[in-house]
Amino acid sequence: MAKVRVYELAKEFGVESKTVMVKLQEMGEFVRSASSTIEAPVVRRLKEAFGPEGGSKSGGRSNGGASARPGPRPAGNGNGSNGNGQGLGYSPNGGTGELPGAPAKGDE
Repeated sequence: MAKVRVYELAKEFGVESKTVMVKLQEMGEFVRSASSTIEAPVVRRLKEAFGPEGGSKSGGRSNGGASARPGPRPAGNGNGSNGNGQGLGYSPNGGTGELPGAPAKGDE
């Protein structure tokens, strides 16, 4: 078996290269990037560390760090604005909680 690159193994395992690099570092192997090469004995140990799905090319993906990805973002422009150019803390009526232009309590 010739030297194999980290990104090739990641593709084989169905995970991100970063996941393979972290695993290799946990095993005490020094890798700089996804294009670093790995010797055959290290590849064998890595396949064992990744478990039974490690050597299969069945296309079944493991978690691969998916839990670290953020979920969908809420609608909006992402700057904390409520759409009227003011921040979320803005209240046009001084914070009374009533709608502007509504009759005051007792004026009904």
